[in-house]
Amino acid sequence: MTPECSDPADCKEAIERLYHFLDGELTDERRTLIASHLDECGFCLEAYGFEGELRHVIAHKCKDRVPDGLMDRVADAIRQETTGRPLL
Repeated sequence: MTPECSDPADCKEAIERLYHFLDGELTDERRTLIASHLDECGFCLEAYGFEGELRHVIAHKCKDRVPDGLMDRVADAIRQETTGRPLL
């Protein structure tokens, strides 16, 4: 993706897994590989910085309470999507 990157496939994987990296949802091995890539790739490091800052702003600025009914509907929709079963 960038001239300084020796393997664009590494950029593609790093960007695709960025949210998982930020959430700490990767194996130690995968986390180490992506961290190493971020150390060498300015483009991906910039994307990482942006996403990290965006998450910080959202977490600290967006504190409106969501109605319980909405939370229930979202949870049901997620459950339906992951199980493939319609809601009752």
